[in-house]
Amino acid sequence: MAKESFVEQIADIEKDFPQWYTDVVVKTKLVDYGPVKGTMVIRPYGYAIWENIQSELNALFKANGYENAYFPLLIPMSFFTKEAEHVEGFAPEVAVVTHAGGEELSEPLAIRPTSETIIGNMYSKWLQSYRELPILINQWANVMRWEKTTRPFLRTSEFLWQEGHSAHASEEEAEKETAKMLSVYKEFAENCLAIPVICGRKTEKEKFAGAVATYGMEAMMKDGKSLQAGTTHFLGQNFAKAFDIKFLDKDGVQKYAYTTSFGVSTRLIGALIMAHGDQRGLVLPPVVAPVQVVIVPIAAKKGGVLEKCAEIKEKLERVGVRVKLDDADNSPGWKFNEWEMKGVPLRIELGPRDIEEGKALIFRRDTLDKNAYSLNGIEGAVKELLVTVQRDMLEAARARRDGRIVYADDLDGILKGVDGGNFVKAGWCGCRECEDKVKTYAQATARVFAEGETAKTCAICGKKAKHVIIFARAY
Repeated sequence: MAKESFVEQIADIEKDFPQWYTDVVVKTKLVDYGPVKGTMVIRPYGYAIWENIQSELNALFKANGYENAYFPLLIPMSFFTKEAEHVEGFAPEVAVVTHAGGEELSEPLAIRPTSETIIGNMYSKWLQSYRELPILINQWANVMRWEKTTRPFLRTSEFLWQEGHSAHASEEEAEKETAKMLSVYKEFAENCLAIPVICGRKTEKEKFAGAVATYGMEAMMKDGKSLQAGTTHFLGQNFAKAFDIKFLDKDGVQKYAYTTSFGVSTRLIGALIMAHGDQRGLVLPPVVAPVQVVIVPIAAKKGGVLEKCAEIKEKLERVGVRVKLDDADNSPGWKFNEWEMKGVPLRIELGPRDIEEGKALIFRRDTLDKNAYSLNGIEGAVKELLVTVQRDMLEAARARRDGRIVYADDLDGILKGVDGGNFVKAGWCGCRECEDKVKTYAQATARVFAEGETAKTCAICGKKAKHVIIFARAY
């Protein structure tokens, strides 16, 4: 199959990226549309990716002292009024239950858009002494945010996520935790998703409602837009004071705790699709791929081919590889197309002549290269190749991103940069008016501060710059 050929019925990635994305998520059976507008049904192949994401993140969270728990889906509306900035930020997205059991409820209940309020309420009950700090809890849950414009994985009315919530004795400890969990996310994104990310603080306009400071990791998609792939929030004592989260400190004085929160969601699957996909469909990094290797028999009914394929499958399973033997009654060409579209990292092809020569052909989905490998010790070669694919995908994504980061010293430069599908670094005076002007003029938003970089003048107003900001169009 020539490199320039592609799977039929998928829009051209270069000409219509949004339609390409929609085609890929549906045709690879990652999701289907739910009966309620803005909802999605995550199908088994898509959910398997999410399970692998959960597994990797769970290990990282637990290594950092977090325990999993679960909190209720329904939250009293009165909780949201306790933190003014929080309720104002989420009010347009909150879905409310007003009736249950055939009767009107005495107090409306919000379907959680996030859980700071209810978790704050519980922490206030549980926390008594400094000896119980820090509290480090994570939950895997669904949340609902009534979005006007939706797209599978990227923005849906209901989605799956994890949300971590910590409480600390001091401001310094809470700030350190916020930074630490951002670094955990970065490690995960780069080592597991093979997506390079730029991490930094968000502007006041872009921060989480109710936070003192929000930090994000921004990932570049293949069309040059940014995807906010995860955020951590230093909440200060805002929620502690709203929900009376106090503890008796070492000095015998009652004090308010300092809290944090952080979260990533199923939009990470959207990030995988748009950061690595190509005209043939998905390209999945081995760490989170549901199937890491597919074995396709050639002339399956001849010369003990199926038996040899089953033997290879067993060898790979013994060394921990997620492998599928496709012995269905379809042509090899059809199977090649199908598994390439699903993004399986490696494909092993084996026919009678290969068995005679003691070798198998292995196809790499990321590079579309195909090479012969000895059947003797093939499991070791596959394990090494999976590591190579994972590393090469990250390096390729990083090279793409770094080649599309540009600088601008005026508004026209910012517009030209984002029009060209780039991240644009520009000086900023720090005023909201200039930030809003970029959104109006260039349809771009401030993603994160470019840490450690300086500029002489603001690209928008020409006054003295206080910061360098990364501007981009975003999902």
